[in-house]
Amino acid sequence: MKLLDLYAKMKGDLNRIEQELERSVTDDHALLSEASTHLLKAGGKRLRPVFVLLSGKFGSYNLEVMKKIAVPLELIHMASLVHDDVIDDADTRRGQLTVKSKWDNRIAMYTGDYIHGKALSIVTELPNPAIHRILSGALVQMCIGEMEQIRDFFNTGQTVRNYLLRIRRKTAILIAISCQLGALASGVDAGTANRLYRYGYNVGMAFQIRDDMLDLYGTEKQIGKPPGSDIRQGNITLPVILALQEPGIRDSLLHEIRKIKDAEGEADTRRAIDMIRSSTGAGLAEELAGRYIQKALDAIAGLPAITAKKNLTDIAHFVGKRNY
Repeated sequence: MKLLDLYAKMKGDLNRIEQELERSVTDDHALLSEASTHLLKAGGKRLRPVFVLLSGKFGSYNLEVMKKIAVPLELIHMASLVHDDVIDDADTRRGQLTVKSKWDNRIAMYTGDYIHGKALSIVTELPNPAIHRILSGALVQMCIGEMEQIRDFFNTGQTVRNYLLRIRRKTAILIAISCQLGALASGVDAGTANRLYRYGYNVGMAFQIRDDMLDLYGTEKQIGKPPGSDIRQGNITLPVILALQEPGIRDSLLHEIRKIKDAEGEADTRRAIDMIRSSTGAGLAEELAGRYIQKALDAIAGLPAITAKKNLTDIAHFVGKRNY
């Protein structure tokens, strides 16, 4: 099944989530409303709401309850993107101007904070303290992940383990709790919620690995921004780490990375990208993403054979091979 086919089957509920997303960031303050809806209108896969809704199918599904998980988690993701674009000095995202580019850094930072606040105000409508505890813990971990990424900008000595710990916090945790909280909000048992958490965690790890691969091996049309954006900003991702482990490439690639760093965001990254593409890093990174996908499938293997389980399986396969 293609992802669009799944979205078509969930169209009614996803349309409701989309309406709630827009309503939630509309405020009396015109500039905050405009800036907040700017990224929202640029679209996105809405994977986190999809994971919430599908995980909720394993319990007592109620869209009125599910939306109070799905909307906040997508808002948190959106807020992190607004903040990321400031840190990365990114001009475009999803083919559109970023908030920081359309307005400025200060507006972008306050917009991100505003969206975070809106997310938390919605989730407080749910009385389950476990949901609040899990969400707040994830937000702390996400902030640590962002700080670790900044700390490791242009750090060519980092290991694969450093990278995996960082993406665990930066990406995988939010996808993991999308599954876990969707399940808990629908009243499932702890064992089922834990299986769905592990599914989401492993899919999230594979998702970020594929994302980092696309930045180096994809086209601007595929990814909505110029290839090589990560390395230009100093973000040393898995394919780069693996390429640096090859003796025949290492010294030349280190030289190119130093040039990129000295150019302060204005560098030509083509030579570095060509070296990385000529390495064995792509194959090794894809193999690792595949292992995470298999772990995700193993995590839900024992769950009831309902349609939602098949949908989660299809999404896992999509994430493992996605090219946009």
